[in-house]
Amino acid sequence: MSDTTDTAAPPAVRSTDAPPSRRPTGGRSTSAIIVAVGLIVVVALFLFMITRAPVEGARPVSLGFSLNSFFTWLGGLSPIIQIPIILVVFGAVVGLILLLIEYAPRPGRFYFWLRLVACFAIPTLAFMLLRPYQNAVVWVVGIAVILGAVLFYADYRSRQGAGYLFQLILFAAPASILLLIGLIYPAIATVIQSFFDKTGDEFVGLENYQWVFTNPEGFWSVINTLVWVLLAPTFATVIGLAYAVFIDKARGEKYLKVLIFMPFAISFVGAGIIWKFVYDYRQGDQVGILNAIVTAFGGAPVSWLDAQPLINTFLLLVVFIWSQTGLAMMILSAAIKAVPAEQMEAAQLDGTNAWERFTNVTVPGIRSSLIVVFTTIAIGALKVYDVVAVMTGGRANTTVLAFEMVNQQQRFQSYGHSAALAVVLFLFVTPLIVFNVYQLRKQREIR
Repeated sequence: MSDTTDTAAPPAVRSTDAPPSRRPTGGRSTSAIIVAVGLIVVVALFLFMITRAPVEGARPVSLGFSLNSFFTWLGGLSPIIQIPIILVVFGAVVGLILLLIEYAPRPGRFYFWLRLVACFAIPTLAFMLLRPYQNAVVWVVGIAVILGAVLFYADYRSRQGAGYLFQLILFAAPASILLLIGLIYPAIATVIQSFFDKTGDEFVGLENYQWVFTNPEGFWSVINTLVWVLLAPTFATVIGLAYAVFIDKARGEKYLKVLIFMPFAISFVGAGIIWKFVYDYRQGDQVGILNAIVTAFGGAPVSWLDAQPLINTFLLLVVFIWSQTGLAMMILSAAIKAVPAEQMEAAQLDGTNAWERFTNVTVPGIRSSLIVVFTTIAIGALKVYDVVAVMTGGRANTTVLAFEMVNQQQRFQSYGHSAALAVVLFLFVTPLIVFNVYQLRKQREIR
């Protein structure tokens, strides 16, 4: 009989010996939320302070020294120049804070007091230098307290090494500020503007959205946008996939791919001008290729871009599909080449034909690429502007949301209608983005 002591199982590892990466991370999540909220408050107060007009007749406030000549020079500049200068100075001071905290000696209480003073004193000096106007001290102290408390708390709660959260804040702050200024704030302002009249002064509720779905311009912009987003990515993806499959087996593959990809390198304005000549309509000698073919067979020339309903929209779609097919082909061709050859050989040994191998092996193998191509082209179709503007100018019911949004703002000065169109366009784009994110997460879980 064998000795049972030699095969005894080792003692179970207690849960307390689990690696740090598997321990609860609730503290980190709480810290991240507090840091994010604090930074949003700081940036909001900062932007409010630098964009509000100074009190008339107010005298600059200083901390025992005078920089009046600097502020006089800065006040004489255009706001487009003032704000970047202010942001650069502010970023430099915040960077100095992070450097002092990161590279200060760690042992002892000196580091504690150094980072505490740095978190509170340096922001105060920075904001006093950036906005030394009357009553600015109140804003300066409030922002400095919030910023200092957030940074101090982040460092205190950090569990991933000294200075980790500070480095994260340092690298993420520029992108976060730009995202806040360039995306989040305009989006919120646009939603609010959509509930006001064309001047932006009187609250009108849902009247602008009612106009979008009942007025001919708004109604056709919605209908045409839906037609674009349904047909353009479908045809571009299918044709691009067909090109990718057949050209991979053809001679002169690289030359054929260059020819098909070339339209994608042309701007939509250039593509619109090219195809406007194709659809050209006139009496007498025909310049447009399409009408030249029609008249060659004895037919009468047709005003293609004025043909309704939706015929002219379909003709504009041809331009977009022509320009996007090359992108779909290149991405899908690379995906097809990445499908393991062993799978194709195994399917061939099972006696499947070419179509069965394509539907059962190739298409499932490139599913993620198909989703990326489809959603990318769909988002491009939702925000198309150039093709419509160059070829028809929105006449004959060819307008789309992006074009009508600009048209309402620039031509009719109707900011409420333009904002409502922008919100509707955003609602159309959101499901595509959510679907794409969901698919990416699903692929990560499978891997």
